[in-house]
Amino acid sequence: MSGTHVNAPVPEDSSKTIKVYDNSRKLDFILRNGLAGGIAGCAAKTVVAPLDRVRILFQTSHSQFVQYSAHWNGLFKAARVIKTNYGISALFKGHSASLIRVFPYASLNFLAYEQFRMAIITAPEMETPFRRFLCGSMAGAISTLVTYPLELIRTRLAFETVQTNPLSWLDISRKIYFEGGGNGRLSHLYRGIAPTMLGILPYAGTSFLTHDQVRDLLLSSTFAPYTLEATSSTRLTAVAQLSCGAVAGIVAQTISYPIDVLRRRIQVASVVGTQSGILETIQRIYLERGLELSGAAVPLAPVLVVIAIAIHVHTV
Repeated sequence: MSGTHVNAPVPEDSSKTIKVYDNSRKLDFILRNGLAGGIAGCAAKTVVAPLDRVRILFQTSHSQFVQYSAHWNGLFKAARVIKTNYGISALFKGHSASLIRVFPYASLNFLAYEQFRMAIITAPEMETPFRRFLCGSMAGAISTLVTYPLELIRTRLAFETVQTNPLSWLDISRKIYFEGGGNGRLSHLYRGIAPTMLGILPYAGTSFLTHDQVRDLLLSSTFAPYTLEATSSTRLTAVAQLSCGAVAGIVAQTISYPIDVLRRRIQVASVVGTQSGILETIQRIYLERGLELSGAAVPLAPVLVVIAIAIHVHTV
């Protein structure tokens, strides 16, 4: 009979073959997505490394550079001072530690977001702003918890302006670990984690949410004729992809910036001798600057570029 083959017994190992195939595809997706995210993050961070160095000096109100933070061209003045006094390599101080942190952070961030999306958004009708925000927040939280010690080391390196016998990132690691004497504590490497987590939840959630919302807008019939590649009905042009990242960066950084300043202050507190809790640090920042945040406009430049480039490179 012509239909006999339909009801023929399935080979005993066929389900195993299908399962192995599915697992291999899943592993391939994980490796590709994680690698793409890591490369994207490193590429973006390298482009804006000098801006990021100045940003940290402004946020921590470094005594040598706080005077520039209130001026519209303070970024360029501070960068010129660093280059003149310490050499152009000083603009990249802490960048090696930053790359060591960024690759696993960006890999985990993009990968975790996609995994959470597959688990939480299982149908088109479930694609809501809240679920997108939730996926982004959880991805950011996981990535931050895993890589936070490297972030602390990077911040301390960028804050240091000593010309003679500058510390390497390994020296800084040991110094942080043994701060306060004794045998050292692993918890020292997580100093400032509380405000960081408070900041990363709205930042990561808003960043991914805004990116996806803007992407949907650019894919709509109103903008599609101007934003889609000529040979594709679903792929945005490079300019459109960068625009999604730029808008996401501006919105997310604006929302989370006050907490970003707070965490930077706590991260360098032991260096400047002002160790205190979150509330005391908030009070100190307010007494020093009032409602004016240190260099508030400056961080938008590196963050905007980082997110725009990272998302674009990741999607290429």
